[in-house]
Amino acid sequence: MSGVLILLVSLVLLIGAYVLYGGWLAKKWGIDPHKKTPAHELQDGLDYVPAAKQVVFGHQFASIAGAGPINGPIIAAMFGWVPVLLWVLIGGIFFGAVQDFASMYASVKNKGRSIGYLIELYIGKTGKRLFLLFVWLFSILVVAAFADIVAGTFNGFNADGSQNIANGSTATTSILFIIAAVTIGMFMYHFKPKSLVNNTVSLTLLIITIVLGLSFPVFFAKSFWLYFVFVYIYIASVVPVWALLQPRDYLNSFLLVAMMIGAVVGIFIARPSMNLPAFTGFTVNGLPMFPFLFVTIACGAVSGFHSLVSSGTSSKQISNEKDILPVSFGAMLLESLLAVISLIAVGALAMNGALPQGTPPAIFAAAISGFLKTLGIPELTAYTIITLAVSAFALTSLDSVARVGRLAFQELFTDSETDVNKMGPFLKVLTNKHFATMATLFVAYLLSTGGYLKIWPLFGSANQLLSALALCALAVFLKKTNRQCVTLWAPMLIMLAITFTALGQTIVKIFMKLLVTHDFIPLSDGLQLVFAVLLVGLGCMVAISCINKLFGKEKSPSNQALEA
Repeated sequence: MSGVLILLVSLVLLIGAYVLYGGWLAKKWGIDPHKKTPAHELQDGLDYVPAAKQVVFGHQFASIAGAGPINGPIIAAMFGWVPVLLWVLIGGIFFGAVQDFASMYASVKNKGRSIGYLIELYIGKTGKRLFLLFVWLFSILVVAAFADIVAGTFNGFNADGSQNIANGSTATTSILFIIAAVTIGMFMYHFKPKSLVNNTVSLTLLIITIVLGLSFPVFFAKSFWLYFVFVYIYIASVVPVWALLQPRDYLNSFLLVAMMIGAVVGIFIARPSMNLPAFTGFTVNGLPMFPFLFVTIACGAVSGFHSLVSSGTSSKQISNEKDILPVSFGAMLLESLLAVISLIAVGALAMNGALPQGTPPAIFAAAISGFLKTLGIPELTAYTIITLAVSAFALTSLDSVARVGRLAFQELFTDSETDVNKMGPFLKVLTNKHFATMATLFVAYLLSTGGYLKIWPLFGSANQLLSALALCALAVFLKKTNRQCVTLWAPMLIMLAITFTALGQTIVKIFMKLLVTHDFIPLSDGLQLVFAVLLVGLGCMVAISCINKLFGKEKSPSNQALEA
């Protein structure tokens, strides 16, 4: 099978889905371009900051993508390229894009509040607190997994002790990226230049950082970079969004979109073949396709993390309601395209139907740099830029999820009736943004020491369960506000079945290590077991509460929605 044909079919389906399905949902739910959005109504210079559509899109796309649409399809390709492609396209259009659009839409219609607040409003305070605890635990898993991935892309030394030039250049460029982002943020916030000026300055700084990064690589061990990453995300989660989050994501969006355009052009010129079998079986290497495939391919098809970004950060930056569809639905479909590119990449490097050796980011970088070589770009330069883009995806997700985890921890101890001026000393400490951030990052660091490979299966299961719970809550919101919600039922029920099965298997596997094989590691395995049990328990309670509200009979008048 030709990689070009796979790409063409995917492009047609994804573009058609945006125009037809996305447009239909926007019409059904209702978009009011004249209504004042929360970003303007509640502007506070910290979290609520209105931004241009392209800026919010850059934040949304860079935040939701992470390493997921690269890791997931490459790992799941063991089942063959057809199941992967089908789940990416079907899941991306009918599961992921709908969830992201509904999450951002519901949040904007409710003063930019999170999914947790919607659960409190339409389901109850107990359901909200259970959900927020779930979100906090999930945020810890994301930080732990992605921090380890980023530290690995910065690691300046190979296994034999030799220097890794590409990683050293990536590290330098990433540090300069942060400095450039702060500069752009100050420039945009204080001078409010036009888009042309923004784009020109941003592209200039981007090129300078890449050139300097290629010229002056730095070499430090992975352990150093792990500390560096946690210090960085602590700062990123407490400073105003305009100072780092918005400009960094805006700057990254140029790099990430350029990478995808280069990859697409490279595929058309290099014309790679899909060297993987179409289907290898329902069980591979002892792993059943259900639920492993659907949990592993998360961000490229559907991801609960997206609902947190859509309702936690992006919704507070939407300047006009008409921007919701391209920023949410559009960004998700672009991520599905990235997952398709990842599938083509691993298929191009496969030999005799066998997956190539190496980590998914390394496989992706090697394949795409090979495609870009056909455009005349030196392979080492291309490999370094692609590695930088992968780390930028993951680091940007860390920016957002650390802030989401902090907000979830703070919201856990408050509700809509809490008077911040009358809180006691203990409650003030718990809701303090610095304490909430440190509490989140401390547990995440302990988990990260075990490596992302041990965390990834649990992260994938928790991520997809979060998607199911978000879909439940959003279906209730749409029902309570008399909007069409049937399109969310099938994704919600399917995701519940997938994720509870996957988490159950994870718990059994860890117990087997404890009782049978005796290779149980108390810190990493013990924390994962506690997390898995908590996630199942919390997930069941939240799902039951939501489904009762969705399908049960009303015994009393429902809460009044903020937006009828």
